[in-house]
Amino acid sequence: MKWIVRIGIVALAAVLASHCVLGQTPAPARTASTKPALAPVAKAAFAGGCFWCMQGEFEELPGVKSVIAGYTGGTTPHPTYEQVSSGATGHFESIEITYDPRKISYEKILDTYWHNVDPFTPYGQFCDNGPQYRTAIFVHDDAQRAAAEASKEKIEQTAKKKVVTQILPASTFWPAEEYHQDYAKKNPFRYGLYRKGCGRDELLEQIWGTPPKEKP
Repeated sequence: MKWIVRIGIVALAAVLASHCVLGQTPAPARTASTKPALAPVAKAAFAGGCFWCMQGEFEELPGVKSVIAGYTGGTTPHPTYEQVSSGATGHFESIEITYDPRKISYEKILDTYWHNVDPFTPYGQFCDNGPQYRTAIFVHDDAQRAAAEASKEKIEQTAKKKVVTQILPASTFWPAEEYHQDYAKKNPFRYGLYRKGCGRDELLEQIWGTPPKEKP
């Protein structure tokens, strides 16, 4: 029986030797990373006429991380403002919104969009006419498309008028030149003259029945 005990002791010593070096205890087993998950982000894109007038309306919303003015829906890569203004590239002046869907829903963003455009005019917005100023919703997935179509139908039923705003698949979004970004904040006097001259707030009040916000 002693030889059996000795064999057992030798085997146990071999196992301990494989896990312990110079008196060190075995390393603990590795566990999965406990780093906090990154906050989810989602994109939304809209065309509502002059992009100067659209950025600020969404930047104020809780849960919105950024709003970029730019161009989308066209065929020319890296379009410039002059090219888009010619109406030949097929692009819309537009905005791209990055938001946290845990803090704000796409439906809320949609509602803000509708109340800042004239969805019944096919050739532009307010004092800006041309294909680059038409209204459009650029959807990134089926859920956004369903929400956009439902909201469009609801407006048509309420207003008893045809909504001409297009619902299109999202495509490459090209940020506009830096001087266009947050133009209203950078140039409040010039922007105020432009917006007032366009009659944008007065027409929005006629369409939606809400008084215009104060603008810079």
